[in-house]
Amino acid sequence: MSMEKDFECLSGALLVPAAAATLLAASLVLLPGAAVLLACAAGLIGAVIAAVHHAEVVAHRVGEPFGTLVLAVAITVIEVALIVSMMLAGGPDKAALPRDTVFSAVMIISSGVVGICLLVGGLRHHEQSFRVEGASSGLAALVALATLSLVLPSFTTSSPGGTYTPSQLAFAAVASLALWLLFVFVQTVRHRDYFLPATGTADENTHAPPPPAGQAWASFGLLLVSLVSVVGLAKVLSPAIESAVAAAGAPKAVIGIAIALLVLLPETWAAVRAARADRLQTSLNLALGSALASIGLTIPAVALASVLLDLPLVLGLAPKDMVMLALSFGVSTLTLATGRTNVMQGGVHLVIFAAFLFLALAP
Repeated sequence: MSMEKDFECLSGALLVPAAAATLLAASLVLLPGAAVLLACAAGLIGAVIAAVHHAEVVAHRVGEPFGTLVLAVAITVIEVALIVSMMLAGGPDKAALPRDTVFSAVMIISSGVVGICLLVGGLRHHEQSFRVEGASSGLAALVALATLSLVLPSFTTSSPGGTYTPSQLAFAAVASLALWLLFVFVQTVRHRDYFLPATGTADENTHAPPPPAGQAWASFGLLLVSLVSVVGLAKVLSPAIESAVAAAGAPKAVIGIAIALLVLLPETWAAVRAARADRLQTSLNLALGSALASIGLTIPAVALASVLLDLPLVLGLAPKDMVMLALSFGVSTLTLATGRTNVMQGGVHLVIFAAFLFLALAP
């Protein structure tokens, strides 16, 4: 029996999202004691599993690459809402939270998620293939977005301290949104074939008949409920994470990493499962699409909130983080250049990811 069927039988794909949402609502009125936090952690895990299951149902109905786009965009929209709400609550102290979260998301995806997918897929299938045309297009857009949003603010002279002037911020926001929309157009309309699997897949679910429209719509609704629960429960757990970070004497940037890790759990699980089923193209579509949406949607949203609500916003990275970003992009360029991957490339990406985590704790 497949994991999807196991999940439906043992946990209930219909009941878990409702239970997670109920737990989220209860956590808002109950005192945040140890029992409540443990229950929230369990609910978070269940919501992640439910989100992946329902995303795969929707993906099977609409086909690639629309299916991976559904999960990436849905969770990024909710992530944006989480970041903006925390900026409003935290004021000046949260000025760097969008930068830390977006940078962490890019590093987690480009080195961690991609590394795990390549390693898992390589161990199981030795070599895997993908379409270079689609992967290179996504990587080029990601490099441009990250540079405009996270690197240039540290070098501009009109505004100090890694910030943009209002006009510079508006340009970066419009450019980010325009590049993301162009990528979505290329991915889903003009060059959709670039993002389809290069070879056949051994995954039996790919050849199964698509679910009925009613089931797909129900899964789409439950996907949104699951994602809201994931982000909401992550926010409930974030004060405990902040307290743990402060008690350990770790840098504040670790908070952004923790939030990104929690929010990206559904996408990570979905990408790894696709790689294990010899669907590396789906894994890369999901990974690159998530990273692009993380910048292309988050930067315009936080820029708008910053201007309208007069919130401080620091986007420029420190030199150490720029080096890590450049290293990750350089290795990704080499990885995606041939259209074939193995465990070696996965190991290199994971070493970079480990260095990113270590240097975040010991800058």
